[in-house]
Order: sequence, then structure tokens, then C-alpha cells
Amino acid sequence: MVLKGIAKIMEKQERKQESININKPDRKKKKKRKENYGIYIYKVLKQIHPDTGISSNAMRIMNNFLQDMFEKIAIESSRLSEYNKRNTITPREIQTAVKLLLPGELAKHAINEGTKAISKYTNTK
Repeated sequence: MVLKGIAKIMEKQERKQESININKPDRKKKKKRKENYGIYIYKVLKQIHPDTGISSNAMRIMNNFLQDMFEKIAIESSRLSEYNKRNTITPREIQTAVKLLLPGELAKHAINEGTKAISKYTNTK
């Protein structure tokens, strides 16, 4: 008795699936986009050393490094906003996360460059 009910349900689902496949033409699936900072790494390299190139292996390593750092900063700033019982990550949490993750002078330079980039962005608006 129960098996007949299950069989009927499965037949209905199969018919429904067939009708869906008949009505829709075959479409190509879109490729999933992956984050890649290669363009920006290359631009910074050319600003610092205009005559130097970078191998694809080194580019992959730099790209992975940037992805890891952004992920660590996001996790730490999220944790800081939870500690402060806030739902929004503010620039203050991001700055504190950078100070916690990067050592000494490197953190100061990163914060200065970030502040400079934000002020440049707001001035262009």
C-alpha cells in the first residue's frame, strides 16, 4: 500500500521533470567567477619596479596571500563587532583587526594607506 503511493509520487515527479526538460532549450552554464587580484598586484609591481615581471606561479602565491589576509581581516573585524555587540563592521573594527594581525610598522603603513585611499575615494564623489 505504502509502496504504491511512493511509486505514484515518483512517477509524477518524473513526468514533471520530463516536461521541464522538454520546454527549456539547452543552455550553457555560466562559469563561476573567482576572485583574482592579479591585475592589482601587477599594477603595484609596475609602480615599484617598472622593469620587473612576475611569473604565473609567483602571481598565484601573491593572490592566495591577499585572499588569506582579506579573509583574516574580515574574520577578526567580525569578531570585534560581536564583542562590542554591534551588527555592523565599521572602519574602526577593520583598523583594529589590521593592528592585531600585522606587526608594528607594517600595521601603521597599512592604516595610513587605507585612510588615504578612503579620503581619495570620498573626494572624487
